[in-house]
Amino acid sequence: MVIDGLDGSGKSTQARIAVSFLKERGKTVLLRVHPEDDNFFGVKTRQFLYSQGKNAHFAAALFYMMDVIRSILLYSWRSFDYVLFVRYLMGTAYLPPPLHKIGYHFFAFVVPKSEIMLFLDVTPEEAARRIGRSRNKQEMFEEVGALRKIRPKALSLAYLGNWIIIDANEPANKVAHSIESTILTFEKEKTQSL
Repeated sequence: MVIDGLDGSGKSTQARIAVSFLKERGKTVLLRVHPEDDNFFGVKTRQFLYSQGKNAHFAAALFYMMDVIRSILLYSWRSFDYVLFVRYLMGTAYLPPPLHKIGYHFFAFVVPKSEIMLFLDVTPEEAARRIGRSRNKQEMFEEVGALRKIRPKALSLAYLGNWIIIDANEPANKVAHSIESTILTFEKEKTQSL
């Protein structure tokens, strides 16, 4: 299962809520939030995200993708009911055009697909407001101008990839309800197909 979206869309919050929901239902869950701080690629991604310039932009995207690939190689095959990845393919939306589409198609071809791929859509203004409220240090893509550039690219990729797009401007409990409904629908369909 994948939860993706712009910075400030509530991905980590919703992932924690989803993990609790799944565990309450007796499911085993592994959660990976990218970039992770438990490996070289994730640490380097964070370093470059707090830098400026085109080289830092490219390096952050490259190390981010390596962090995701590392997680896929190490964790996607493990025996859990759900492996939940926060940030997955949408990291390619941060690449300049047309590389964002090329990168997306390349990684979508290479990495495993999930049957539940959720894109939390939030306006750049709401995302910037949340970021300003919850962080004391901003990453390079977290100011409203950058978010305005990235959102249309991310949405275009979400439409290409048949993502389930959820309005993340809503309060967290409504977003969580949408995600839980999606999970229940998936499980019902899976049970019926057996």
